[in-house]
Amino acid sequence: MSLVAYFDAASSEPLHPQAREALLAAIDVGWADPARLYNQARRAHLLLEQARTEVAEALGARPDEVSFTSSGTQAVHLGVLGTLHGRRRAGRHLVTSAVEHSSVLHAAGVHERDGGTVEAVGVDLTGRVDLDRFAEAVSRPGTALACLQTANHEVGTAQPVAEAAAACRAHGVPLLVDAAQTAGRMPVPPGWSVLAASAHKWGGPAGVGVLAVRKGTRFRSFLPEDERERRRVPGFENVPGIVAAAAALRAMAAEAAQEQARLSELVGRIRERVPKLVPDVEVIGDPVERAPHIVTFSCLYVDGEALLTELDKAGFAVSSGSSCTASTLRPSHVLEAMGVLTHGNVRVSLPRGTSAAEVDRFLAVLPDLVRRIRQDAGVA
Repeated sequence: MSLVAYFDAASSEPLHPQAREALLAAIDVGWADPARLYNQARRAHLLLEQARTEVAEALGARPDEVSFTSSGTQAVHLGVLGTLHGRRRAGRHLVTSAVEHSSVLHAAGVHERDGGTVEAVGVDLTGRVDLDRFAEAVSRPGTALACLQTANHEVGTAQPVAEAAAACRAHGVPLLVDAAQTAGRMPVPPGWSVLAASAHKWGGPAGVGVLAVRKGTRFRSFLPEDERERRRVPGFENVPGIVAAAAALRAMAAEAAQEQARLSELVGRIRERVPKLVPDVEVIGDPVERAPHIVTFSCLYVDGEALLTELDKAGFAVSSGSSCTASTLRPSHVLEAMGVLTHGNVRVSLPRGTSAAEVDRFLAVLPDLVRRIRQDAGVA
């Protein structure tokens, strides 16, 4: 058994074996330009369209609604700004939750600097959006688009997407859903108009994102027009990467019922045991309505970067939403919006195949690491 446990699947799931196999095969036969007419190009085109059909089926979309991007972030940027551009006549008001991924918030910032308005709806202590306020926000005249993630990328809390979609539908407002953390792991909630996802979150290769736009949704790319990907995404398609992404999504979806239930049980063990093992700890996010693989907790009187460094030395790769874990002094906007403890934050996100022994070893080493960091900081 490896002594290194990778617990950062919310950032990037390790490449699925079926994705690796599909990628190597597609590199040999899918390298040509799928827009050309010669034999090698037709073969690449067939691979691309087969992958598109498989991804569409997994996400509950039609193949002609699905386009491939270079990342989930690009899919979000194109989805948000393209839909707003296509609906300029309807209005220039954008509604989001306060805990959306930074890609949504950055696109919202671009929209605001261009003269549009943005309303960020608050969340409760678990990180779930205030549904009544969300419905009220989308009812405002001139609302062009609303955005809501399926589950939060930092704390795992599932959002009421179906209910939010119903409110949007009642007021004729399209809903963009960021499904990055749940695609391939959980069923996609109904009612979305635009959907974004990222292949490396479900065990596909990095560099492949998905943008799905429902028929009837007004969409116009804000970028110079390109003939590829239904004029939504410019540039040459990464056919081998897309084929591997489709293979990983198909495999993850087939395993989801059993594997995600198993991971959810392990996450539940961490949620239950950490507060009993470590004093002054706050476990964050909804304990039940959540993504199956994510758990976050914050340790009072602990430097987040120091804790992540010590966990790395002990053989655990984890992430954090604390202010001290990146080149910024600003706390996580998610934890801040929730009104919860932002210091000493640890996000554990379990990839497929995580063993109970790895989780038990994490629970065994964590208390002493926290105690030593507090002791070094002069905290009894």
